[in-house]
Amino acid sequence: MSERQFSAEHFINRELSWLEFNARVLEEAEDPATPLLEQVKFLSIVSSNLDEFFMVRVAGLREQVFGGGVAQDRNADGMTATEQLKAVSLRTQELVARQYRCLNDSVLPKLEIFGVTLVDRDEIAGDERLESYFWKSVYPVITPMAVDPSHPRPRYHNRSLYLAAQLRRREGLGPKKLFAVVQIPQVLPRLVPLHRDGKIRFALLEDLVAARLPDLFGGFSVKKLAAFRITRDSDLDVIAQESDDMMRLIEQRLKEQRRADAVRMEVGMGAAESLVERIIEQEHLRDADEESGFGEIYRVNGPIDLTALMSLTRLPGMEQLHDPPFTPTLPRGLRRPGEDLFEAIRRHDVLLHHPYDSFGPVEEFVRSAARDPRVLAIKQTLYRTSGDSPILDALVQAAEDGKHVTALVELQARFDEEANIVWARRLERSGVHVVFGFMDLKTHCKVSLVVREEDDGPRRYVHLGTGNYNPVTANLYTDMGLFTADAEIAADVSALFNLLTGYSQGHTWRKLVVAPDDLHRRTVELIDEQTALAADGKPARIFAKFNAMVDPPVIEALYRASQAGVNVDLVVRGICCLRPGIPGISDNIRVLSIVDRFLEHSRIYVFGEDKNAQIFFSSADWMPRNFYRRVETMFPIESTAVKKRILTEIIPYFMMDNVKARVLNQDGTYDRIQRNDDEDAFRCQQEFLSIDNEDAGQSPLAPTNGQSKRTISGKPTS
Repeated sequence: MSERQFSAEHFINRELSWLEFNARVLEEAEDPATPLLEQVKFLSIVSSNLDEFFMVRVAGLREQVFGGGVAQDRNADGMTATEQLKAVSLRTQELVARQYRCLNDSVLPKLEIFGVTLVDRDEIAGDERLESYFWKSVYPVITPMAVDPSHPRPRYHNRSLYLAAQLRRREGLGPKKLFAVVQIPQVLPRLVPLHRDGKIRFALLEDLVAARLPDLFGGFSVKKLAAFRITRDSDLDVIAQESDDMMRLIEQRLKEQRRADAVRMEVGMGAAESLVERIIEQEHLRDADEESGFGEIYRVNGPIDLTALMSLTRLPGMEQLHDPPFTPTLPRGLRRPGEDLFEAIRRHDVLLHHPYDSFGPVEEFVRSAARDPRVLAIKQTLYRTSGDSPILDALVQAAEDGKHVTALVELQARFDEEANIVWARRLERSGVHVVFGFMDLKTHCKVSLVVREEDDGPRRYVHLGTGNYNPVTANLYTDMGLFTADAEIAADVSALFNLLTGYSQGHTWRKLVVAPDDLHRRTVELIDEQTALAADGKPARIFAKFNAMVDPPVIEALYRASQAGVNVDLVVRGICCLRPGIPGISDNIRVLSIVDRFLEHSRIYVFGEDKNAQIFFSSADWMPRNFYRRVETMFPIESTAVKKRILTEIIPYFMMDNVKARVLNQDGTYDRIQRNDDEDAFRCQQEFLSIDNEDAGQSPLAPTNGQSKRTISGKPTS
């Protein structure tokens, strides 16, 4: 069956699909069943997501449209860059309007009931403590900037908040009229507490500064005012460049990034339009008009940049407004009292399902290796981690103690470049062999290797995962991990590190599937194997859980599988360009998306049914960048006990969720799954929390959002 059988109408646009994901995040903020401060969190995440979307995806579209001389190719879905920009603008304006309706009509009034208030600007006047705070903390760091022929216009920093003002001279030096700007200090808290009436009241920092503009510009009165924020193109592209020192190259590009083109401007309510138009012209942005249907100006009905609200979620004494706390448990394979970690891994493979299973054993894996005198070498990939990570400390300790330690640090991890440079230098100073992978490929695989001298000779221990070595996100994201001492997997991992550090090639991969070498081919091959089985009338099944589905050839392979009768279940958190439910094309494909308390980040791939199932975990989504522009791994799950748990306990839970799961419709929209009147609510993340706590001998958590009966085989049981 040729690829030309499938046309543009069989694909969903990538950018619009991403916006629908952010709409599902917004739904969590709008859902009255979501605890109140969790609603605040989701509102903040919506804004953070949009920032990244504009800095990377919209910036790329603008380059195609306005870059000059660049031909606009049509995507698999048939849309040009111009058409996508228009559609993205319209949909984003709708979502932002919904976001602020949720804030103003629901979240803020509910917060007031619990004594948490954002005060209006006119309430600031006369507050003595705010007055003192301004002069002691704000005034010393703020810089009033006039703009005239002798004072050039400042370059507005990416995602920084500004006040623009039209001033009129009352006395002293200066022109009669003056345009001026003030950058709101990012080093100070955006929400400033007011101590009044025993309640938790906050003023916005920009309102506090606005109230003091006459003091900042002495001799002038303020006639017009506008709060605004510019988002700039922030996609680092170093692939086509040559450099002897990648770290220096990344540092230089980060500096250039601050001067990149504007891609969006957010404007606060009540802003003077004459000031807004001036900034639009300065930044070469476009306001919406009927002819183009495309606009880059977002006028918001409330505070600009709702990521600032995240600080409210850390207010003390508000536990009742959060999800119930939980304590991750030890993985089932590591619960034998007094057993050494390496002994346990040597005895059997160990599955880790984060955050329900503690991330502690992953940290202990590296810490134990650093302390153990029998360990000869530690090799580790690091894509994103926290600066105070115990893993970094352990690598430093091991190197200082004379062990052979290698760290592959990915400097091109988007938006973490600066942090990665800082701790890469720290690792280097301690004696760790730090390498940065390839210029033209990001190293995205998650691998840790320990070589240990034992009585029968050196043995290699491996951790492979779907998520980053980051103890913070390990409590916020769902991910899968595997500890193993399998000799063939360990040999593959050694060869992988040799490839990353020394370009060593020619290894025949035994069990790992590695991108960019073979991951795409093998993925299509595994799908086609199920297609062939179904065509022969044999049982066939495909289950895949991952973050994004974009790659056209893989989508087309799934369409062929559906046409052959393969039942295909996909759990795709974010982008999905596959269009399910097309008669004769994809009517055997079901796509779910789960947006809940934890960010669904695990990648699980299953080909075949029951005992014939081939199960893989992976660091890769089904996207061209993962297949061709990154070093990724897909690794098999072969332990009978681990496979049984995945097939009978984990995968059925995803498919049974009828609280937080949404189903993708043929038209690209999503609907929450509707329960029958006699059907119990089932929320998979809550079930995972409950079952792990019960198995570990701890009390299960209190039910939230509809607790259901437990399930083991896919059917509810008492």
